Amino acid sequence: MKIMEVVGNRCFSSVFLAAPLEDVLLNNKKICAYNHGMVSRHSFRLNKISCKFPENELGENPRSQILTKSKNKMEEYNIAMKKMMRNPYEYHHDLGMNYTLIADNLIVGSQPQKPEDIDHLKQEENVAYILNLQQDKDVEYWGIDLQAIVKRCQELGIRHMRRPARDFDPESLRNGLPKAVSSLEWAISEGKGKVYVHCSAGLGRAPAVAIAYMFWFCGMNVSVPTHIELFGL
Repeated sequence: MKIMEVVGNRCFSSVFLAAPLEDVLLNNKKICAYNHGMVSRHSFRLNKISCKFPENELGENPRSQILTKSKNKMEEYNIAMKKMMRNPYEYHHDLGMNYTLIADNLIVGSQPQKPEDIDHLKQEENVAYILNLQQDKDVEYWGIDLQAIVKRCQELGIRHMRRPARDFDPESLRNGLPKAVSSLEWAISEGKGKVYVHCSAGLGRAPAVAIAYMFWFCGMNVSVPTHIELFGL
């Protein structure tokens, strides 16, 4: 596979390929089914992680209904992502927050799901800034208590910034890219700690912003394989 094809599929697919997520979900009956049990080996190297529950627990525990609902959301999201981004990657919300250290001061990952994730980022990664690229409807879709997360950021001295871009919408990302990259560059230049850039899955908008920053401010050559490998390809 050519390097530029890899860049297009892995990190810039949200920029060049698109239709609104809700449009895809409304027409998901027309989308081919996929193997729900398969996790791409490219998805931030999480292919060896699994989340299993005893069958009797699923049958008796009231949480089983919540787990089923969450699974359905993941399936809908992954179907939409595969169709619109034209790649094999999947987001597994049930495995929790996942991320990749791109540089000494830059981390790209999926959405923090609870205040404890903020504690982890602060204590384990010395994160001082969070750049959130999600829209409000993304947060609502996954049932994230954003207010609790922002509150925890304030308590720990983490600056929480938002530069929303519409998921799977190239025009929205193109329009918002300069401001998002500007915020990222400012946070990094402050030198107070790492910057955590995230969207929902950490597979489209967040990598695109990180690559744009590295291209514009760090002289990154997007045709060099070693640079692309930084993003877990």
